[in-house]
Amino acid sequence: MENQLQNILSVSELAIGYGTKKVAEHINFSLEPGVLCGVVGVNGVGKSTLLRTLAGFQPLLSGTIELKGQSIKQIATEKMAKELSVVLTESPASKNLTVEELIALGRQPYTNWLGTLTSEDKKQINESLDAFLLTNLRHKKCHELSDGQLQRVLIARAMAQDTPLILLDEPTTHLDLFHKVQILKMLRELAHNQQKTILFSTHEIELAIQLCDTMLILDGKSNPFDDPCQLIDQQHFNSLFPSEMVQFDPQTGTFKVNK
Repeated sequence: MENQLQNILSVSELAIGYGTKKVAEHINFSLEPGVLCGVVGVNGVGKSTLLRTLAGFQPLLSGTIELKGQSIKQIATEKMAKELSVVLTESPASKNLTVEELIALGRQPYTNWLGTLTSEDKKQINESLDAFLLTNLRHKKCHELSDGQLQRVLIARAMAQDTPLILLDEPTTHLDLFHKVQILKMLRELAHNQQKTILFSTHEIELAIQLCDTMLILDGKSNPFDDPCQLIDQQHFNSLFPSEMVQFDPQTGTFKVNK
């Protein structure tokens, strides 16, 4: 039981999907504080469905999801907002807000009914602006930002919410290589420096191998979970794509196209 409680998130024999349609099953993993974990797999394998289920946005089909040893089914919405923050792929409806105002929304679980920001709220907002290199943009409207800048704002809002667990659905979509690396390195620093547990889905398998502490491969079968080196040793990346098209090179941790 002691080991259970030191895990922020524990998932056991989880099946996910919609209604009676299962998208994936037999998902098992647990995450401790201070860990960056990537979820990878081919399109349609259930990465986004998994994150939405973990966040409580849709019901699980079977199995268990526990936050700090407690089933998410038993956690009230107000408490959930202090334990878990989410960044989904949908563009925010509030793009007319300034950068600072959008990040301040992350403090809603803590503000009083008037929404008044305390000195602690302002400190969290300023730390989030600083951590994601947004201080100079704080008064800019969100609709004026590039995709990379807006993505940093959304993650900064999650950081300002100050939850032990942060879930992100494909945080590097539509970004160039430099900004993909920048975002993932910032997430890694946030996990390691502030002991946040961060779980994100991604198509950037090679970057995830280099930057993640652990990875979950949704493969529709055993869904292996381990640190990237172990997953390479166990040859789990080799079967992700059809071998006649793409082959995984365990020496470099990269995929090679068969010409």
